[in-house]
Amino acid sequence: MPLRPSDPRPALRRLRGASADAWTTWRRRTLFLAGGVCVGLAAVLMAKAADAAQEGFRHALHVSPALALLLCPAGFALAAWLARTVFPNAQGSGIPQVIAARALDDPGARHALISLKVAAGKIVVMCLGLLCGASIGREGPTVQVGAAIMAAFGRLSPERMRGLLLAGGAAGVAAAFNTPLAGIVFGIEELGRAYDSRGSALIVAAIVAAGLTSLAILGDYTYFGTTDARLTLTAGWLAVPVLGLAGGLAGGLFSRIVIVFARGLPGRAGRLVGRHAVLFAALCGLGLALCGLASGGTVYGTGYEEARAILHGAEAPRWDFAPLKFLATVLSSISGIPGGLFAPSLAVGAGLGAEASLLLPHVPVGALVLIGMVAYLAGVLQAPLTSFVIVTEMTQDHAMMIPLMLAALIADAVSKAVCRGGLYHTLAEVLVRRAAEPGA
Repeated sequence: MPLRPSDPRPALRRLRGASADAWTTWRRRTLFLAGGVCVGLAAVLMAKAADAAQEGFRHALHVSPALALLLCPAGFALAAWLARTVFPNAQGSGIPQVIAARALDDPGARHALISLKVAAGKIVVMCLGLLCGASIGREGPTVQVGAAIMAAFGRLSPERMRGLLLAGGAAGVAAAFNTPLAGIVFGIEELGRAYDSRGSALIVAAIVAAGLTSLAILGDYTYFGTTDARLTLTAGWLAVPVLGLAGGLAGGLFSRIVIVFARGLPGRAGRLVGRHAVLFAALCGLGLALCGLASGGTVYGTGYEEARAILHGAEAPRWDFAPLKFLATVLSSISGIPGGLFAPSLAVGAGLGAEASLLLPHVPVGALVLIGMVAYLAGVLQAPLTSFVIVTEMTQDHAMMIPLMLAALIADAVSKAVCRGGLYHTLAEVLVRRAAEPGA
């Protein structure tokens, strides 16, 4: 019998299906890579703009430190007004907005939290805050800006939106600190609170793209410079539980204060703050100025230079630096202006470590400072993995990894006893509830 030719149509359908799958895969990879490059560029822009804003405030203080009594209240009032009226959802660090956006199913409500307009406003108003001395950082805002950039790319692939937001936020941390491992850990531990095996490779690709972009412009660097601090096996290890306890208590207290104001104070006080939010911001600015005058100007801004100087022993820290920086950061955070918590928290932790040297004079100050930074950051974030990884990467001091891990775990446990629920996730829940309210 003559052989009949086989029907080529099933094979052609399989070929077309394979081609479509390959195109979808490469389109997805391109989105993550291109978005990562843009996040890296945004992180560099924010770093340069933040440095310029802080320098401008320092120049004003050189004329007269008393100018802070005018600049801080006026700047806080303007920043709070802009964040409430012109750029709503730009307030705070930005990380709760990203967490809330990943939790929301309504595209409109999600877009309201991570639009490019909000990202642009975040940068502008954050710089305004630093220009008037606010104790805020740029790293948290970089997370929201990174997520907004990725969300813009996500319009080409809406089904991957949650993964894109996670990648954008993680890439923002990696590019802001030059800490790619910390970006990965932060994405898993804080933004996602889960491991997504399908999207993990794409998230890493976005982090790599953002990190390489930052490196290409700023060069290879460690955020706080390299250290070779060590702990002795006797009295040195006493610092771990001592600072873990102190960092957890202080960090938990900070989170609890911020959460109370975010939810709204009860009674008449809450109504007054809600009705006169701009005036309340001005009063917070006045309180910051008083802290700045009492500290000799050391508590203004991100605290990066002060923490670096303490870590490397460039100058003897003031005994009141940690409590005044803590208070300055509280006032900046509850005022409603945009700004992050990473850098100020590291500065408070550095001050705690330096003060511990009074109790443990035979322990190297550098080691105490590293433990204090990790402990307080873990107390604020309740994210111990992120805390010790980020400090290790920022200083390249791998000999301290075990004590830093232990300090982070102790601080995390103590903080949870003081403040139930992580700061960022609790604030995200507030945003989600508000988005669900009628007329929101």
